[in-house]
Parts: sequence; C-alpha cells; structure tokens
Amino acid sequence: MKIQEIRGKTDYELEHDAEKLRRELFDLRFKAPVQSLQSTARLALLRRIISRIETVLHERKLGVRGATAR
Repeated sequence: MKIQEIRGKTDYELEHDAEKLRRELFDLRFKAPVQSLQSTARLALLRRIISRIETVLHERKLGVRGATAR
C-alpha cells in the first residue's frame, strides 16, 4: 500500500486496515516457527504498512504536513 493510497483514506478506514494488518502479522509470526512461510518478506512488509498508517494518523492528529482528518 503506497502512502498516496493511505492519505486518501478516512481515519476510520485506516484504523480498520491497521487492525486487519496487525491480525495478519500476528498470525504470520506464530506460523513462522511451526510452518514454513511462503514469503518471509511479508512480515517486514506488513510492519512497514502498519507504520505508515500509524504515521499518517498521528500527522492528522497533530495537524502537521497539511494532512487533514477526513
């Protein structure tokens, strides 16, 4: 998910997406030692996307970078 896509979503959508991604990350972290994951890079990708979402939400909360809460 690109930053432009993230900035185009509402706060509610972002919070929902972040929760869904956190759940997926949680599941993958527990599957990793037990099963072989098809893509271990997915773990890092999920962490980055969650961080981007949290950054945009925080920017909107503080009102920086011209980001407005939608």
